[in-house]
Amino acid sequence: MTALAAELQTYFSVFARTQRDLSEHTITAYRDTWRLLLTFLADTTEQRAEHIDFDQLDAAHVAAFLDYLEHQRGNSTATRNARLSAIRAVLTHALPGHLDHAGTISQVLAIPPKRHPTPMLEFLTAAESDALIAAPDRSTWTGRRDHAILVLALQTGLRISELRSLTYTSVHLGTAASVTCTGKGRRTRATPLTPTTTAVLATYLAERHTRSGTALFSGPRGQQLSPDAFEHRLKVHATTAATACPSLADKHLTMHTLRHTAAMNLLAAGVDISVIALWLGHQHTHSTDAYLHADMTIKQKAIDRTRTPETTPGIYHPEPDILAWLTTL
Repeated sequence: MTALAAELQTYFSVFARTQRDLSEHTITAYRDTWRLLLTFLADTTEQRAEHIDFDQLDAAHVAAFLDYLEHQRGNSTATRNARLSAIRAVLTHALPGHLDHAGTISQVLAIPPKRHPTPMLEFLTAAESDALIAAPDRSTWTGRRDHAILVLALQTGLRISELRSLTYTSVHLGTAASVTCTGKGRRTRATPLTPTTTAVLATYLAERHTRSGTALFSGPRGQQLSPDAFEHRLKVHATTAATACPSLADKHLTMHTLRHTAAMNLLAAGVDISVIALWLGHQHTHSTDAYLHADMTIKQKAIDRTRTPETTPGIYHPEPDILAWLTTL
């Protein structure tokens, strides 16, 4: 076994789980990155993957791998940077124990993330949201489940990972109805539910309790829905909704778009940006600032409060002759 293989086993079986206590989502993302990297290095160096060691893991090969992700696999810059973070996480842990490869490892750790323009957030209008919610066929159990998913996601802005983790005990109906979830960074939060969402979930739960499994939103056999299943169901209903609301056909709609929509609805209602950050489970308010940039209403209000170019500078003094002033209008 090579030193790199031993390090990978130690990192993923011991360090990531017991010392860092990383989430399963993070561990899976890191694992997939290293599988891709080792496969790429094996093809590039014409060696078997189990023979790849720190000597082949130099800055040139890692940079070539990052270029491969962007140009051949079609990954975005954000995905490229996430893959680089996964590589750096393992090598940062490996460095103190492999000082004989310190030069090679340090050069890889010095590779900077790639800068990229921040895209404008995409969100749904009220009409688009209504059309999407109405799309599932509620004469079937799957349709009623999907209807509950869409209503809850659009109102609460829960991440797809948070929706997947919900169980029966996560939903609290009655007075001060809310849903409790554990999000990024293992931060637990409770999100209030509107009367409409409460009614939908109450009806859904009454039927859901008759089926197997504990996941709130489950598959036919009671199993937890996968992220791809959520996205697939959303795509199906978006296609249906586009017949009634054609503007949906022009939007790249994902489950995260529903989260953006919930945030924009709160912002349009006058909710303070710091409260929206708490609502979404953001650790810092700067993560929520993007919604301010996306809200054209706020920008229009700012324009309306500015002086037009032809306005004469100076302090306003009312006309002494009211009849003369009225004539100028």
